[in-house]
Amino acid sequence: MNTHEKEIILDQIRQEIINNIDKEAVVSHDRFFKEGETVKTHGLKTADVHKIAKAAFQQIKKYPKETIFELCEELWKSGYLDEAAIACNWSESLHTKYEPADFAVFERWLSNYVTNWAHCDALCNHTVGLFIMK
Repeated sequence: MNTHEKEIILDQIRQEIINNIDKEAVVSHDRFFKEGETVKTHGLKTADVHKIAKAAFQQIKKYPKETIFELCEELWKSGYLDEAAIACNWSESLHTKYEPADFAVFERWLSNYVTNWAHCDALCNHTVGLFIMK
């Protein structure tokens, strides 16, 4: 998959996110974080995030794990809670393909992008947890 194809996939996901923004969800997210804690969110309900992640994964699952991890990293880079959740959903979906070298990827994500408890829960309880269990 070349850079242009990755950009198309990411653009499609972000358009789907825009199509599912729920203004009430933006307000709802705030109550889960400490006062003064800034969290970037597009404003999607969790069910919509999972629906978008699952549908998009059907399009990309044919690609090598490393390519999907690159797409995940781009989603993480956005800093948005919703996009990080999609990245975590995808990386968790690859749990049967985990190898010891993948730990460096997960460690990089944790060090560079995890900025709140929700990011940590999504990545560590699912992706990293499954990695450790394997």
